[in-house]
Amino acid sequence: MPALVIDSAGPGITLQDGGRHGYLRYGITAAGPMDPLMHAAANRAASNALDATAIEISTGGITVSAEDGAVGLALLAPGFRVALDGVPLPDTVALALEPGQTLVVRAGDAGAWGYLAVCGRLDVAPVLGSAATHTRPLAVCGRLDVAPVLGSAATHTRSGLGGLDGRGLAAGDRLPVVEGRTPDGPPQRLVAPWLDRDGREIRVVLGPQDDYFAPDQIEAFLAGPWTVSPRGDRMACFVDGTPLRHAKGHDIVSDGVAMGAIQVPGNGLPIILMADRQSTGGYPKIATVIGPDLGRLAQVRGGASLSFRRVSVEEAVAARRAERDLLREAVPREPVIRTDFASDFLLGLNLVGGVTDGRA
Repeated sequence: MPALVIDSAGPGITLQDGGRHGYLRYGITAAGPMDPLMHAAANRAASNALDATAIEISTGGITVSAEDGAVGLALLAPGFRVALDGVPLPDTVALALEPGQTLVVRAGDAGAWGYLAVCGRLDVAPVLGSAATHTRPLAVCGRLDVAPVLGSAATHTRSGLGGLDGRGLAAGDRLPVVEGRTPDGPPQRLVAPWLDRDGREIRVVLGPQDDYFAPDQIEAFLAGPWTVSPRGDRMACFVDGTPLRHAKGHDIVSDGVAMGAIQVPGNGLPIILMADRQSTGGYPKIATVIGPDLGRLAQVRGGASLSFRRVSVEEAVAARRAERDLLREAVPREPVIRTDFASDFLLGLNLVGGVTDGRA
């Protein structure tokens, strides 16, 4: 059975499917992808179900190879640097990874998250039947399966749920591919310009506790600008700026939180809760990021500036429907045009087809 082998993996590289839904009442958060649209698009490009398990790649980067047969891959990592055996590739690409080849994905000039989907299904069960959580990278010899936990393979490392034994991927992990498919021919560029999203303005719906802030503080929140802090992670995005003032204090009776909920704690600096958020929170939530802008926000790196724009629920629903429509069709492909030829390679080619006498 073909397998994808992890040769190296930086921090924050995990297996994620569409998320673990329906258990928030029990204190179990959904996890799932930081950029749901890009995750779904990678699966669409691989001809998988939109919520299938894929590898989420952080700026820590990853190196993978294939064993026991070729593995078809669809990579969407705009802004990252990608190379196959040292030859640069587009950051959105479909390819067949042959045994002996190495695919490297590294942080580039932009983007915080990328997604690598296999053309087929990652066969994923607890290691040796154990659900124990390992705090160090685990290398195994032979088959490493990943079984769904509460119906999902999404990795939530803080609680040790899902993925490979509840942890991030590490060098030596082997991911068997079931019902694999490999594209014919050389690598092809995946054409998805709609993934090039501007993260400088994030759309929000006010509430549910916007009444804890006076109108001038609502306007200050929307006006910004806010600077994304580098200390964010899969749990939350922190922003810095002029602190907001609470009108009714900074504590509420704890209630459930959704991905994108924007809490304002006692220091007045908003915290946007992301995929690995806690299940409940006791700070007032001034607004909630709309679903289609969650990935847009997740891709903003620390140090960048952004602002928030208020939209209605109807506008948010329309944006969600437009996003859904983007995923109805296959992701187009086009040939990869190489422009990285070294001068000694070009000088070694016969680029002259003949000679004529210019006087004739």
